[in-house]
Amino acid sequence: MAHASPRRRALLQTAGAVGAVALMALGAAPAGAADSDAAGLALGRIGPIDGVKPGSELGLPGSFTNTGTAVLDKVWMAWSVTLGLGFSQTPANCATQNLGGADEMPQSFVMVCEFDQAVSPGVVYAPEGLKLKVADSALNDELAVRVSDSRIETGTGEEGPPDQGTGPAVRLVERPDETPAAPGSTEPAWRKTNVTAKSTADFQVTGAQLKGKVGDTVPLSVKFTNAGPGWVAGEPYTSVTHIRVKMPAGTTVTQSSCQSQGQGTYDCGTYNSWVYADSETTYKFKLKIDKAVAGAKGSVALEKKPRPFDPVKSNDTADILLDVEGADATGGGSSTSGSGGTGTAGSGSSGTDASGGSGSGGSGTGAAGGSGSASGSGSASGSGGSATGGGSAPGSSGSSSSGGHLAATGSGSVLPLAAAAAGAVVLGAGGVLVARRRAARQR
Repeated sequence: MAHASPRRRALLQTAGAVGAVALMALGAAPAGAADSDAAGLALGRIGPIDGVKPGSELGLPGSFTNTGTAVLDKVWMAWSVTLGLGFSQTPANCATQNLGGADEMPQSFVMVCEFDQAVSPGVVYAPEGLKLKVADSALNDELAVRVSDSRIETGTGEEGPPDQGTGPAVRLVERPDETPAAPGSTEPAWRKTNVTAKSTADFQVTGAQLKGKVGDTVPLSVKFTNAGPGWVAGEPYTSVTHIRVKMPAGTTVTQSSCQSQGQGTYDCGTYNSWVYADSETTYKFKLKIDKAVAGAKGSVALEKKPRPFDPVKSNDTADILLDVEGADATGGGSSTSGSGGTGTAGSGSSGTDASGGSGSGGSGTGAAGGSGSASGSGSASGSGGSATGGGSAPGSSGSSSSGGHLAATGSGSVLPLAAAAAGAVVLGAGGVLVARRRAARQR
């Protein structure tokens, strides 16, 4: 689950009422919005806009009818778009506002236009010449339109005051080819629609290479990146995707920024319910190396959830490699018993820690027919002859391992994906570092 915050949402406001345009959280207009804000005005239908090309322009939708009985001297219209969209120009009778972004709402843009002209009853009107710009970051965006016979304010954004337009003023023109709304109707005062671009977003993960010796606690950082070009929005208050991190065998997590799923597996969610294009999130852990396990490695993987916008699957998984100092090729620091092997007393050579192999010994004496062991990175016992070594090699763990048993803290089967609530990013001492380069802020 993505984290919400008590920060105030930036909304379009009218005189005495809060407006309905707060994209990504739209569901219904506030109670009474149609009666108090748009008496005698009704918007026409706006269908989905599909297959637009990033970098292109298209006409800004929105037409309305004066459903009352009197001529209106002035009306206001407002458009709000998510960050993959923008406005090509700002006429002198319009103002635009960058609403920034809060933890529960992504960045969006608003344009409010004042039309100081007569609007007759029973006639459909629409602004002439306004253009919608499709940004490079567009993918699955939303557009909302509002009309009112009262002033609509742009609201207070986090990116500074509204920008008053300087271009030629835009006017309303009649649309005789469109069917007027029924006389007396006052709904809807606002509408929204989806704008889908022909684009993709590449979700990818990055693993890590760790090195240390038994007993060390080492830092681990793994990354989730949206390489774009499109930005992606999920359901409000829900992570856009989940990242499953499985720790290498023989390790214990002592500090984490993600939710433990047991058996060395962690679930990491996105910090918000959207991810900007060209953004990355770093999840941090601390691992204690308990013992050396041959070939131990962990993994980072995106959840197995359909992402039709992401055709690149080769970077959906990555390895976490662990190099334990002093470990040999078959289990480092572990001992394996065998038969028929002999050790050479006093030799400093190392042998393969396997059945029938010999250990690496220090100085000592050997006696035919006796029994003993060679102490080093591994030990070999044999019948018929042995050597007794007086030293041990650095890095020996002093424990035995068959190489097939994995520590409970860093192995086991991957658990099923948890529900969104269980996948919350836990902001602890490990912390979640979110680098938002916000290249998608382009209008």
